[in-house]
Amino acid sequence: MRGWRNAVQETAASKPLFLTIYATVILGTVVSSFYVFSAIYSPTASPTRSISSSWLLAPPLSQNGVSLSSNISQPSQHRSNKLRPIWEAPSRTSKMPRLKSFRLTKELVAQRAKDNVIIVTFGNFAFMDFILTWVKHLTDLGVSNLLVGAMDAKLLNALYWKGIPVFDMGSHISTDDVGWGSPIFHKMGRQKVLLINAILPFGFELLMCDTDMVWLKNPLPYLARYPDADILTSSDQVVPTVVDDRLADWKQVGAAYNIGIFHWRPTPPAKKLAKEWIDMLLADDRIWDQNGFNELVRRQTGPAFDDESGIFYSYDGNLKLGILPESIFCSGHTYFVQALHQQFRLQPYALHTTFQYAGTEGKRHRLREAMVFFDPPEYYDAPGGFLSFRPSISKSLLLDGEHNLESHFSLINYQMRQIRSALGLASVLNRTLVMPPLWCRLDRLWFPHPGALLGSMTRQPFLCPLDHVFEVRESWLDVQLCQEGTEDCHASSNTSRPGLLRFPKRSSEETLKKVFSSFKDVKVIQFSSMQDAFLGFTDKTREEKFRKRVKQYVGIWCCVENHIPGHIYYDMYWDEKPGWKPVPPKTPEDDHPPF
Repeated sequence: MRGWRNAVQETAASKPLFLTIYATVILGTVVSSFYVFSAIYSPTASPTRSISSSWLLAPPLSQNGVSLSSNISQPSQHRSNKLRPIWEAPSRTSKMPRLKSFRLTKELVAQRAKDNVIIVTFGNFAFMDFILTWVKHLTDLGVSNLLVGAMDAKLLNALYWKGIPVFDMGSHISTDDVGWGSPIFHKMGRQKVLLINAILPFGFELLMCDTDMVWLKNPLPYLARYPDADILTSSDQVVPTVVDDRLADWKQVGAAYNIGIFHWRPTPPAKKLAKEWIDMLLADDRIWDQNGFNELVRRQTGPAFDDESGIFYSYDGNLKLGILPESIFCSGHTYFVQALHQQFRLQPYALHTTFQYAGTEGKRHRLREAMVFFDPPEYYDAPGGFLSFRPSISKSLLLDGEHNLESHFSLINYQMRQIRSALGLASVLNRTLVMPPLWCRLDRLWFPHPGALLGSMTRQPFLCPLDHVFEVRESWLDVQLCQEGTEDCHASSNTSRPGLLRFPKRSSEETLKKVFSSFKDVKVIQFSSMQDAFLGFTDKTREEKFRKRVKQYVGIWCCVENHIPGHIYYDMYWDEKPGWKPVPPKTPEDDHPPF
């Protein structure tokens, strides 16, 4: 200290100008030191200080780290302020940046955010195609303020080279599909809550999404209509509470608030909820993240925030919550079963593949049924080609009589017999079957019900998702038909256009055999009726393998009221069992698929 004082005195005696310079340097050093020590020891310096140490398994979150964008290739001090457009991949001649470059930072969120809003999803490599679909819909809508959290290195690498803004969550989750309800599934759910706690202190609005949903319309203008809400969340409500695009009537929403789509603002009540939520989950690993959220916010419901918005007070009496309308922020039921947006003539914002029964493959198929899944072109070029048909269904099967178990199974079994024949033909021809639309009379749920949920707008009959009847293994496409007597509808190996062969109704076995003998160069075969098209295999060993395989394709209907068990197994070969009736198993020994 004496040296600094002598230097100042000498300079003051000789050159006043240098005195000013020295004083400025000393003052700047003191101020800088004060700022550095304040940043290090301040209780608010780290935005994640309140988060459990389990998050520290990830690379440490830093407000001064390297920005994560799709163009990371240079140190932060040389980085351009202009971000590379999403989907514009880095040069293949460049090297993959170091892992620490992919840390979640405030700088990263600031660069990707727009109007102070960031949209986030996350997952592991098993959901790569879902993530690409999620990103594709947003970018097609002109939305680019998004980030994807990678739970494993394989996904991180893949997304980076596709030009997707990605950050490392450091979760070290398996790259495989973990399955709904599994311990790893619940661990993944906790990562969502940790992310919310990490991002909210950065000061940005956060739209958090599951990967098994897609955006059909830019949601940001809608969310901006409700600036007073701390949180806007979707729900599992199936009985409509409004018939327009207003927020749901919170007094009528009895179903769970679904955390697959929800928007958080960085307000004190929201931060308080996020902190208590993660503390609850980390204290008891048996609590499902969504149940924990519902338990907390439903501690208090009401009063209304005002007379118009639909926002209400919840949680601790200070949190302002709004429920997104069930008809346009759609669940798997309001979209695929009720089609509420069509009945109300509204344009949906989002589709979430809930209320679904065939695991991850079923979710893929649901999105493909809606023609909103992002598949590479080769998906639509199956080896050997396709076989498609349209079932012939009478009016009586669809509309006559009551909608009950007997009429429902009569309708399904009639279609199933035709599908079985089509599967046999596809097997003989080594083709991929294009599944037809499927008609149902009764809804499917996981609990007893009268056939259609009371209060819902389920129309009977309705085009039901394939996973209501079949255990979806792979996804198939849609169909076209021809009518006997019309142009180009005749049994022949000649094609009306390259790769297409069409058959009239009631083609004989002899006619089919003649055509099959010359099918080598045919890409697609279409039938107008399948009731008697497939008459069996000549190779009994092959037939037995086929029967064993297709018996496993069908699932269950659920559930009969006042009966345990209440489910009824569909049977691909129901017509070979005289007197077959749709009844649930009578004993535990009978409770097995008809394999």
